[in-house]
Amino acid sequence: MTDAKQAHETGLRRTFAIISHPDAGKTTITEKMLLFGNAIQLAGSVKSKRDDRHATSDWMKMEQERGISVTTSVMQFPYGGRIVNLLDTPGHEDFSEDTYRTLTAVDSALMVIDGAKGVEDRTIKLMDVCRLRTTPILTFVNKMDRDIRDPIEVMDEVEDVLKIQCAPMTWPIGMGRHFKGVYHLYNDVIHLYTQGQGNRISEDKRIEGLDNPEVDEVLGEDAAEELRMEVELVRGASHAFDHDAYLRGELTPVYFGTAMGNFGVREMLDGFVEYAPSRNPARPTSGSSRPRTAASAASSSRSRPTWIPTIATASPSCGSVPASTKGT
Repeated sequence: MTDAKQAHETGLRRTFAIISHPDAGKTTITEKMLLFGNAIQLAGSVKSKRDDRHATSDWMKMEQERGISVTTSVMQFPYGGRIVNLLDTPGHEDFSEDTYRTLTAVDSALMVIDGAKGVEDRTIKLMDVCRLRTTPILTFVNKMDRDIRDPIEVMDEVEDVLKIQCAPMTWPIGMGRHFKGVYHLYNDVIHLYTQGQGNRISEDKRIEGLDNPEVDEVLGEDAAEELRMEVELVRGASHAFDHDAYLRGELTPVYFGTAMGNFGVREMLDGFVEYAPSRNPARPTSGSSRPRTAASAASSSRSRPTWIPTIATASPSCGSVPASTKGT
């Protein structure tokens, strides 16, 4: 392979990890991304131990029984002319070894936040690791189809607690039972939400232009005018998207939606493949990428070099196997 061809193919790759507090929707949004990448035809979600359909990334029996991810899964799929390498890491602290190591191997990260709970402890710890490596962060505020906190309040908390500027890319239209969709602030397009389409890719119902008379017809005149005023306020009070600041890990583009309802994920994924780096050069760190204890240090020295993430390779179309058992 020539150097030019190799550079071209490398430039098409997007390798990232998903970080969040447990139960924020991380593994569910992974499934929806696989849907859009045509890696699976029907999405499973992590609901409960009794559910008979499990997330593709949760290949271990323990994960299926407990309804959580306990090891990192790696999934690859094409999207938007790029090759996406998606790493679904464990959210629970009991299984954090994989997560800390994986964050040293990715080029960017997707942070999933529960819109009802805001910034939580586990997210803070993982962001600390990302900050050490100036990892670019893209944010998805989840569960807009439920009663959540005010979106502006959530972004303010992200800025105050995680010390990163927020640049809203989409903006929610209502929430909970009154959730109607999102408005893309940069494309000037309203994407309308349809319930009951969570396991499949639904038609992208859209209205071009915030001032389009169709907005008044669909939302009602009062709701449409309220949306226009809210968008004007958000544009004036929030940070504009700056690609360089994003690549430096100083600013995060923010998308809103519902992973369970498979809405807002498409817009977020479009933004990700457009803005995320194909490969980050070795970044200086100001310390260890994870908390170190005597026990963990001893364990690392007995197993593998610390820079190699512990991963399981998932093949959505034919099942998933741990990396160490492939070929046996």
